[in-house]
Amino acid sequence: MNRIAVFPGSFDPFTKGHEDVVRRGLKIFDQVVIGIGINPNKTRYFEPELMEKKVSEAFDGQENVLVKTYTGLTAEFASENNARYILRGLRNTTDFEYENTISQINRDLLDGLETVFLITSPELASISSSVIREIHKFGRPVDKYLPYKL
Repeated sequence: MNRIAVFPGSFDPFTKGHEDVVRRGLKIFDQVVIGIGINPNKTRYFEPELMEKKVSEAFDGQENVLVKTYTGLTAEFASENNARYILRGLRNTTDFEYENTISQINRDLLDGLETVFLITSPELASISSSVIREIHKFGRPVDKYLPYKL
């Protein structure tokens, strides 16, 4: 039986912190499906198609990493991808409080769906997508925070 995990998020943009969680997750899971969630009620800074392309490039040649966009519930996305696990990174206690609530709801929506939390590597803990968007918006370079070139 393959251990498949989905790594969901808006990934607006996908950062080196996200990449680190996926690479470390591959030591636990046979396959990680990176799910770029599209919420029609939110305005994105980077188009999901661009993120799908760039993230796919970052994992080029790794057959055990898939990159997909999705709408709807993460539990349904997990089910559609035969995943029994959700992979999430935690930078701090605020992340934990939020993610803990979501993980309980996801397990209720899909019986047996477990969430696995990885603590962010210390050198990457300060990186957040919102900060990167702000830096980029003001014309400053952001490539050192991303696993690909924009």
